[in-house]
Order: sequence, then C-alpha cells, then structure tokens
Amino acid sequence: MEVRYTSFESFYPFYLSQHSNLTCRRLHVVGSTLFLLVLGWAVMNQAWAALALLPVIGYGFAWVGHFFFEHNKPATFTYPVYSFMGDWVMYWQTLTRKLPF
Repeated sequence: MEVRYTSFESFYPFYLSQHSNLTCRRLHVVGSTLFLLVLGWAVMNQAWAALALLPVIGYGFAWVGHFFFEHNKPATFTYPVYSFMGDWVMYWQTLTRKLPF
C-alpha cells in the first residue's frame, strides 16, 4: 500500500530517500543552479522566450539522475508540489553543507 503524504514535513524524509545517490543529487544541484542562472538572465535581458527552457533545464538534469543513477521514478510524478519544494530545500541544504555533495 502506497503512503499518501499530507504534509511537507512528513514527505521530505521520503524525498531524501529518493536522492541517496550522490550523482543524482549533484545533477539536481546542476539543474537548479542553471535554472536560477537562466531565470536571472532572462529577467535581466527581458528575454521572455528563454523562460520556456526552465522546465527542460530544471527537470532534465533531475530526471537523468533518477533514471540513470538512482533508478527510481521521480517524486514529481506523484507529488509535484512537495517535490518542487523538496528540490529547493535539498538545494539549500546542499549549498549550506547540511547534505553531502
């Protein structure tokens, strides 16, 4: 029976368990960093068409990590909002060295 998460606090430990492979987590960090850089560049240059690249950049790196290194289904497919939140919490925890990189 599949667990249904009703809060981010209960979901996040599961999210981290789905990112135990270091290469997968590194690919998430690369994708998130590129996402922020492209977003900043697009806003500063009013290059609004570039915003269409953001989902490809953000999810592309993450999904490569899941399918080829972690060998699991991305949590985004089941919990899109919690997963999006988890991406940024994990990103911050990686940058602040609370999680290994």
